[in-house]
Amino acid sequence: MRRLSYDGVVAAAPITVPYVRYSVESAHWWLGRALRALVQNAGIEKRDIDGMCVSSFTLAPDTAVGLTQHLGMSPRWLDHIPMGGASGVIGLRRAARAVQAGDAGIVACLAGDTNHVDSFRHTVSQFSRFAQDGVYPYGAGGPNASFALLTRHYMRTTGATREDFGKLCVAQRENALRNPHALMKKPLSLEQYLAAREITAPIHLFDCVMPCAGADAFLVMREDRALELDLPYVRILSTIERHNAWPADPIQVRGGWTMDLEEFYEHAQVAPQDVDFMQAYDDYPVINMMQLEDLGFCEKGQAPDFVRRHSFTFDGSFPFNTSGGQLSAGQAGAAGGYLGMVEALRQLTGQADAQVRDARVGLVSGFGMINYDRGLCTAAALLARSDT
Repeated sequence: MRRLSYDGVVAAAPITVPYVRYSVESAHWWLGRALRALVQNAGIEKRDIDGMCVSSFTLAPDTAVGLTQHLGMSPRWLDHIPMGGASGVIGLRRAARAVQAGDAGIVACLAGDTNHVDSFRHTVSQFSRFAQDGVYPYGAGGPNASFALLTRHYMRTTGATREDFGKLCVAQRENALRNPHALMKKPLSLEQYLAAREITAPIHLFDCVMPCAGADAFLVMREDRALELDLPYVRILSTIERHNAWPADPIQVRGGWTMDLEEFYEHAQVAPQDVDFMQAYDDYPVINMMQLEDLGFCEKGQAPDFVRRHSFTFDGSFPFNTSGGQLSAGQAGAAGGYLGMVEALRQLTGQADAQVRDARVGLVSGFGMINYDRGLCTAAALLARSDT
């Protein structure tokens, strides 16, 4: 099946509403702040936005439909994408097709969540029926135990060490120190990483993402409209998404990216060696390792060696999660799936705080909706600078 290109459709106006550890505001408030920032930064009116794509966990009982009334919007195209860490890429690809088809002129892609003191416990306890049935009868809950199992299996089968995971975490923290929105403000050494308290063996404190409140957003529109508005923009080369991939695998060792990888690069007319930076969904370091392998940067099981050969800092070899990723910036709920996307847009329009020199092609990878034993949603996008 021949896929249409995304020629003539672009992404622009990356927005971050600064993260905070806890908030008494609602998800609606955070999403509204993101929409206001989009309008102001793009120099448009709210009524110019006729499409909207929304991702949020704490928006419930509302969905995107309920949010339209809160925000005073009347979009002619609307999508609600409750896909966690894959939401940013999936929002981009669906909004791009809507614009391409003429169903919307400008689409606002919004993701955000609040984080009350007890929000995370409630979110985790109601996240999925699989999780409720699989772990709560035993007094466990949340993703730490699940990812501990994945991490232990990965270490046993590949020879990965805590030092390998730590190298990624330390590099991301170094990148985060240049990001004014990152919640982690102190340098992290490998020694500090290794000495941190154990959470669920073999996972320790700095392997775990920190929940917070915040929002991220961007716009999708036609290229001629972005030029008319004098907005720096990014071209969309290729996107993929896949759900519930490899369900027969007894433990998750690969994601859905592997099912569509050849098509992904062929559609973009680039290869892995052409990618100047990568923004990966990073709730735990083992998932970073999986994405490096599954997206073609090294063979399966070879990510530990790949990690040992690269620096991963924005000014070093293989720039990776240049905003710090969730492990150092924070995980603002569903906005965690947008963090890499807005950072990629900033990198490719020269607006990043930790700017990668001469960045022309970037890859954004999403991974989300962790049931008890595996993540169900995978997605990825290849993006390019406007003159590439």
